[in-house]
Amino acid sequence: MICAVVFQRQGRLYYADPGQLSPQVGDHVLYPTDAGAEVAEVMWAPQWVSEDIGRLPALTGMAGPGDLAAADVSRKKRAAARVAAKRLVREHDLPMKVSGVDYASDTSLTTIYFTAPHRIDFRALVRDLAATMNGRVELRQLSARDEARLTGGIGSCGRELCCSTFLVDFEPVSVRMAKDQDLPLNPLRISGACGRLMCCLKYEHPLYQDFAAEAPAVGEAVETPEGDGTVVGHNVPGQEVVVRMAADGRRTACALASVCSSRKAYETRSDAVTDAP
Repeated sequence: MICAVVFQRQGRLYYADPGQLSPQVGDHVLYPTDAGAEVAEVMWAPQWVSEDIGRLPALTGMAGPGDLAAADVSRKKRAAARVAAKRLVREHDLPMKVSGVDYASDTSLTTIYFTAPHRIDFRALVRDLAATMNGRVELRQLSARDEARLTGGIGSCGRELCCSTFLVDFEPVSVRMAKDQDLPLNPLRISGACGRLMCCLKYEHPLYQDFAAEAPAVGEAVETPEGDGTVVGHNVPGQEVVVRMAADGRRTACALASVCSSRKAYETRSDAVTDAP
């Protein structure tokens, strides 16, 4: 069984093992974290999945009135800390932006996440924050990708950012992946909300690599069920090759499996794949 919860509305989904609990959408449960059990809202009711998803954190119980009251206090503490942090950052004239705030009620520790163009000496800021919040304060600098994960948003595809919904780790993304997918090398087109290369460039990259290893190159003479022709384009998602027919010059899309290139071209591609590291 698996269910999904969020710690704040429109926030990132966290998956959990409901155990013996049967919460419904909108119920509040206790989700285990490094700082102890935290109140979370159920977004997906428990459901059975056949795939092996590994060990998930198990919900520790349903949230009671006391847990909800503590969560409300924590929410107010975070809001107050955010306001105080922004005010003190302006007073200290520091080039940093507050991105998020966490508050652990068990230890009275307030963690403030920020972004900055370089390393900053914020010791005086921490002292003033600790005096204002009457507790321990810790500042953590985030990268551009981590900030996007924390704040969330909508990507160019119209869906919520992958990093703020289901991505657990950031995997390396290169410009080569965009080139292999014939995407325009315009930073505005291939960059995400964080300003870095979009993580989704990696999703379909293996598909394009496999297609390139099997498909005849553009300009190559091929044989198709409709006759001989020349390759003028590729449709990788559709696993098709666009061919200009030699007989009448018309273009037609043929399934990759039905297109045969010359024996020499086939052997050349096979040797290239074999010799590749």
